[in-house]
Amino acid sequence: MSEIIVPEHLASRALRVAIVGAGPAGIYAADLLSKSQPVASGELKLHVDLFDELPTPFGLIRYGVSPDHPRIKGIINALHKVLNNDWIDFYGNVGLGRDISLDDLRARYDAVIISTGAQKDADLNIPGIDFEGSFGGADFVSWYDAHPDADKNWDLSAKEVAVIGNGNVALDVARILSKHADQLLETEIPEHIYQQLNDSAVTDVHVFGRRGPAQVKFTPLELRELSHSKDVDIVLYPEDFEFDKASDEAMKTNNQTKTMVSTLTNWLIEQEEREEAPSASRRLHLHFLQSPVEVLGEDGKVTGLKVERNELDGNGGARGTGEFVEYPLQAIYRAVGYFGSAVDDIEYDGAKGVLPNVEGRVLDAAGTHVPGLYATGWIKRGPIGLIGHTKGDALETITHLLEDLTALAEPESSQGIAELLESRGVAFSDWEGWKNLDEHEKELGAAQGTVSTRFGDITRDRVKVVERQEMLEFSRAKKLAESL
Repeated sequence: MSEIIVPEHLASRALRVAIVGAGPAGIYAADLLSKSQPVASGELKLHVDLFDELPTPFGLIRYGVSPDHPRIKGIINALHKVLNNDWIDFYGNVGLGRDISLDDLRARYDAVIISTGAQKDADLNIPGIDFEGSFGGADFVSWYDAHPDADKNWDLSAKEVAVIGNGNVALDVARILSKHADQLLETEIPEHIYQQLNDSAVTDVHVFGRRGPAQVKFTPLELRELSHSKDVDIVLYPEDFEFDKASDEAMKTNNQTKTMVSTLTNWLIEQEEREEAPSASRRLHLHFLQSPVEVLGEDGKVTGLKVERNELDGNGGARGTGEFVEYPLQAIYRAVGYFGSAVDDIEYDGAKGVLPNVEGRVLDAAGTHVPGLYATGWIKRGPIGLIGHTKGDALETITHLLEDLTALAEPESSQGIAELLESRGVAFSDWEGWKNLDEHEKELGAAQGTVSTRFGDITRDRVKVVERQEMLEFSRAKKLAESL
């Protein structure tokens, strides 16, 4: 880090930073700013306003992580501690481009950090991908995570389903589709999602990856979660277990790869030792070395998937063999990655789904850094890496922000952001309100108490609120109190 020089005008007031996007990336950026040397030493005062288009904070953790991942959702506890400080304020239900503009923020803050992430599905350009019965994995995740803007109903009439992709999201989608709904009652899923999953017709879920078991992109945690589903058989195929020199090297040098290959191989051996007749009412099939080439259909509806068998190329990749296989299916879920969306009044790279930037400094159309404008998280680097990777990413961004202190323009407007939002009639939520909503969701779980299921008694600790208006009723505590 270059020497940080605190300009004279910041000796008498706090550095004001707006962060747009209240997921892990944005909150980590705020936390790292607060722990930076000039702030921690007292040389620089700091105030952060954190904005999100949803009434609630935590972004991907609340609306992108499967409800049956309580350990990952435990990250919320760490993020909660950051937001529970007096140097940071949360403004929920405030959309950039909808309720406020970039100019509004730049007029009131020394710096603006964009951390809006990536919410939509990356495209899969193969024939038939738009047939009825073809879904985006990200859309399905939003549905089962009870995102307030997601459709409330989901078509689960298909018996045989394909999930295309070999990342964590693909396994999440496959696990939720194949898992019996009663097991999910120990999570926060609301009643309408439970009922639809409980009525699901699915019997077989097929997951397709284009490379071999040693090249998968999911993690050991995600893989092990599959074995926790009750009354679901995992089905593997011996012909998919191909290894080359690159695979052997990966297993020798990467413990994660070694663990996953070992787990899969052990499952294959156990499967061969089982009776031929399936023991479970549902099956989750893991296919490797197969690339989708066409979604098959009839009368505009999905009837199957055509794939090409692959072989490893010796360098960690795969190539087609010219051998094709067709699977009868009634639904396809593409889970080949997320893609970032454009942000109003900021240059956008439509090919990569990111804001053009150099190490977090956002660039204009001419490739010049826009003073005071920064990015972090997936909108900065693309949808790669795990949640923990956003810490290093945020550190890079805030390091440059601090190096740029002397070049930052002073805010022009003396009007506070709350006053601006209120003048526009924006029903924004706040941190105290989130804590009210958090308590309300726990009370909804406690009201259901212990529920008897086919897998035993389950105690419900929480039930997620779905409707935006209901969220706002509980999460506008400060504003409602002031109006009384």
